[in-house]
Amino acid sequence: MSTKSTIKSAFESMLFVWGDPLEAKTAAEIFNITPKEAYDCFRELAEEYDARESGLMIREIDKAFQLVSRPENSEYIERLCTPVKEKRLSQSAMEVLAIIAYRQPVTKGEIESIRGIKCDRVIEGLVKKDLIGEVGRSTAVGRPILYGTTKAFLENFNFTSLKDLPEIEDIASVIREDGEPGPETDDRQISLDI
Repeated sequence: MSTKSTIKSAFESMLFVWGDPLEAKTAAEIFNITPKEAYDCFRELAEEYDARESGLMIREIDKAFQLVSRPENSEYIERLCTPVKEKRLSQSAMEVLAIIAYRQPVTKGEIESIRGIKCDRVIEGLVKKDLIGEVGRSTAVGRPILYGTTKAFLENFNFTSLKDLPEIEDIASVIREDGEPGPETDDRQISLDI
């Protein structure tokens, strides 16, 4: 049986090599331990990184973990690296994404009824960017596709889970007609590196 320090050391190496968020459940299977034990090891490892004020940190995303650079070091990393092409989400894409995030699972018809305009191409673009995906089928006539947000959505907007979404009573209060964010939104990054 592996010791806790051996497991944490292996988890650290796995996070470095994997790159994407690694689910505690997947890591647990490798060591034949429970997902809770794996989760606790990841949390301890994250705390150790924080305690030594490392330039790297372990971020949690929906019970998965990822090794990332510390946000406060981003300016130095940007200076070092060649600029990455950045593409901002259009206002219509942000509107559709907000509707899906707050109302999921939701059908295209429901989104269009809220927005009052067709949104086929916008949904297609968000699916290509892996910010939303098919999460099932509605029981309504024609069994339309139900859409929901993805882990990539959580990563790009720096959320641990959907519980981190700002509290709002009505999506319309966030998305004003003039295309500017409403007063209740925060300053979350809305651009994506592609």
